[in-house]
Amino acid sequence: MRMRNSRPNTAGARYSRLPQDDDGFIDLQFERPPRKVPYKAIGLAAVLFLLGSALLTVGALLLAGVYIDPQYADRTWPVLLLGLLVFIPGGYHVFIAYNAWRGVKGYSFDDIPDYND
Repeated sequence: MRMRNSRPNTAGARYSRLPQDDDGFIDLQFERPPRKVPYKAIGLAAVLFLLGSALLTVGALLLAGVYIDPQYADRTWPVLLLGLLVFIPGGYHVFIAYNAWRGVKGYSFDDIPDYND
């Protein structure tokens, strides 16, 4: 059985040498794009952080029985739990945004989700 030639016919092709100083890269691909700051996400994180702080403070005051009437003691644990659930993500993203703004190595605004609405 005869094998077919797998190479294309290159009889009329014109070739030229590549320059020796060209490594195949362009300078533009190594430049970083400008920093895009997700203001909307940082604003939401700040609101969550402040709301969580307020709820944790109210829950702590309810738990301690200071300044708040003891008849509302049944609301202590739900307020503390809700405050914790709101405080943790808000504090986390505010921490990332603050360190990215300061330029700490390992933190960038790309770590914060952007809400493109």
